[in-house]
Amino acid sequence: MKLTENQIDSLYKFTRKHYVYFYDVQTELVDHLANDIEEIWEEKPNLTFEDARDTSFKKFGIFGFMDVIEAKQKQMNKRYWKILWRFFREWFTFPKVVTTVSIFVSLFVVLQIQYSEYILLGALFILVSFDLIKQTKSKKKHKKKEQKKEKIFLLESMIGDTRQGFSGFAFINIFNSINLVKVPFSTLGIYWLLLISFSITCVILLFYVTGYLIPQKAQELLEETYPEYKMVNNL
Repeated sequence: MKLTENQIDSLYKFTRKHYVYFYDVQTELVDHLANDIEEIWEEKPNLTFEDARDTSFKKFGIFGFMDVIEAKQKQMNKRYWKILWRFFREWFTFPKVVTTVSIFVSLFVVLQIQYSEYILLGALFILVSFDLIKQTKSKKKHKKKEQKKEKIFLLESMIGDTRQGFSGFAFINIFNSINLVKVPFSTLGIYWLLLISFSITCVILLFYVTGYLIPQKAQELLEETYPEYKMVNNL
């Protein structure tokens, strides 16, 4: 006996009730539950849908769907870091390497200027202010999507979360790097200036990739990852 559309819909609601928030994870679990329920019915055809569903759910153990969610998050985390590395690596290939070298050289020159640490702090303050405005708009957009109960995919959420997390990481580390050095940058040796310039360049590129480039490419990446994404969003 096959499940009806209403029963399939109820399985989606069932997974949501058990703290599965992402549509792609829900779909995988619903597919598993549906197949298992049909197998249960073959053995016990008089069993109600609810009883068959609960029998199938008990097979997941005392933690329910949590192990599946954790496994999917680990899997998607690996995929995200591959995407991140792919985009970051491009900045060290022609023609983008020209921009990378320009950032590096500019930082190296600025660091040799007297009171360069204050110039960097001022630039960091402007960047933080701009990024906070961008993040606020992004959060509002995500909140509206949740309120409308639109389908949210795991990778989609991960792009937003990583973007916010890395922004904080980047700003704090640049700020600490500036403040931890007790002597003015302009008095440091050339090797130290080269190392600091290279480190800040890498952080800037990672910030740009996670904060702007990947979010801009989000739809393309989601369609590449989930074949059903375009169809779901056109409904």
